[in-house]
Amino acid sequence: RISINQILIKCLLQLNYMKLLLDENLPKKLKLDFSEFEIMTVVEMGWAGQTNGELLKLMIDNEFDALLTFDKNLQHQQNFKKYTLTVFVIGATNNTYNSIQPLVHLIKEHIRSKLIPGPIEIKYS
Repeated sequence: RISINQILIKCLLQLNYMKLLLDENLPKKLKLDFSEFEIMTVVEMGWAGQTNGELLKLMIDNEFDALLTFDKNLQHQQNFKKYTLTVFVIGATNNTYNSIQPLVHLIKEHIRSKLIPGPIEIKYS
């Protein structure tokens, strides 16, 4: 028998539930900064080497909400009108953890607001 408290906790978790994919061009260590979300890497999913278009289709098929990537060309290569995903294009100076980590709070601000399909560039002010 399930208690009311268990049902409420489950509902609250679902409200904050977000499934994120970390692109293979980002350090795996970045997952630790998003531990409050379900986050997987492209490699963990077995999708390494996929084209950008195929990767986006796989994400939709597997119910991901957003992609975090360092690939600045992605936003110009894809027609985002046909995808329901948000793509965070990280505009750090390089793709090392130390360069990207200061931008994590900006990504989380977007995640906690209503996600808008398409690319969102995340960069230093």
